[in-house]
Amino acid sequence: MSSQAKHPFHMVNPSPWPALGAFSALILAIGGVLYFHKSPVFGMENLGLWKLFPGFALVLFTMFAWWRDVVRESIVEHAHTEQVSAGLRMGMVLFIASEVMFFFAFFWAFFHNALGFSTSTLQWPPAGITPLEAWELPFYNTVILLTSGGTVTRAHMFIEEGNNKAAARWIFITAALGAIFLSLQAYEYIHASFKLSDGIYPSAFYLATGFHGLHVLIGTLFLIVCGFRAQNNQFTAHKHIGFQAAAWYWHFVDVVWLFLFVWVYWLLGEPVRHFVG
Repeated sequence: MSSQAKHPFHMVNPSPWPALGAFSALILAIGGVLYFHKSPVFGMENLGLWKLFPGFALVLFTMFAWWRDVVRESIVEHAHTEQVSAGLRMGMVLFIASEVMFFFAFFWAFFHNALGFSTSTLQWPPAGITPLEAWELPFYNTVILLTSGGTVTRAHMFIEEGNNKAAARWIFITAALGAIFLSLQAYEYIHASFKLSDGIYPSAFYLATGFHGLHVLIGTLFLIVCGFRAQNNQFTAHKHIGFQAAAWYWHFVDVVWLFLFVWVYWLLGEPVRHFVG
């Protein structure tokens, strides 16, 4: 048998990363359950967020190692033919579609209670809940995130011109804006007048906005990786799937935030809304 492939597809070498990724997610989920239930670990009760550290560290390691192998397949092995590249793009599209379903579920929970479909919710936000002012920190975060959509598009333009060095600068600017967004959201959470356990409004609010914040964190890490790759001239004008995936993901994060700002913070975040069954 010839050792040369007679097809344009990439036969992936055996890899431990899918199994390790699944195990890492399991450890992270267990850490989350222990954290939310304030359960002691090995007799230690005051670990707090440290309960999430083992799973989070394993997830980060898996991401690093798996990305490293994919980059090697493309740059060193030249295994990413046009057909393989098309499959990678479609995989990213399907992944983003699955993320849309996640946020659809959170918005459904929020609208179900906010619009009076739940018989247990006669006022929105419920009595005793003081919602955050939409036109303060949330508005500033909206401006920051929309600006980051422009900077990542600028980076894309430079990559298509073959100017990786300039693209890297704009990618790092986008990542910095993402970090600023996360910092302001953390400040907002710390100073909010309600906690996750205070009822349906805080639960729906923190799940929707917190899950979006997690996506901003992931997107920021994704962009940092792409920034270093651009500095190393690993993108070309005709082949930069890694950055394309990061840019698509970032624009998705932008769009989701617009929905969150308009509906969760502004239109359905007003303090006086009554629904009488």
